[in-house]
Amino acid sequence: QILSKGELQVSDKERHTQLEQMFRDIATIVADKCVNPETKRPYTVILIERAMKDIHYSVKPNKSTKQQALEVIRQLKETMQIERAHMRLRFILPTKEGKKLKEKLKPLIKVIESEDFQEQLEIVCLIDPGCFREIDELIRSETKGRGSLEVLSLKDVEEGDEKLE
Repeated sequence: QILSKGELQVSDKERHTQLEQMFRDIATIVADKCVNPETKRPYTVILIERAMKDIHYSVKPNKSTKQQALEVIRQLKETMQIERAHMRLRFILPTKEGKKLKEKLKPLIKVIESEDFQEQLEIVCLIDPGCFREIDELIRSETKGRGSLEVLSLKDVEEGDEKLE
């Protein structure tokens, strides 16, 4: 009975270490996915950890770290300037459906970087990662498999040192 239905006892230190590790993992995921919207530069893990402590975030051991990271991002938006790094995509759409589809995609796109309209409509743009699935489904259903969607970069961030004048 004990072997089949019993639970393994976890010491206080083990539990504390496990929660600390999850806290660090969540901060790492947030730092990886987010940028400062003004400078487009990523935040450091230490800064995110400090911000999480400031908002008194408590780790839930039974939820995945990714789910909790998305929750943390939502909570941090209230206290600091933070947003998900945009994804850079390229759509190649057939001429016929291109114009119609472009109007449907416009509200989901943050910035259009380039647009080329010869035999096909080709758009390179930045989107919010939360809209990716919706855009993918829209392109698939509207073009019946003839349009393509290509992820150019998962996160659009500025690299390198900032120059002061």
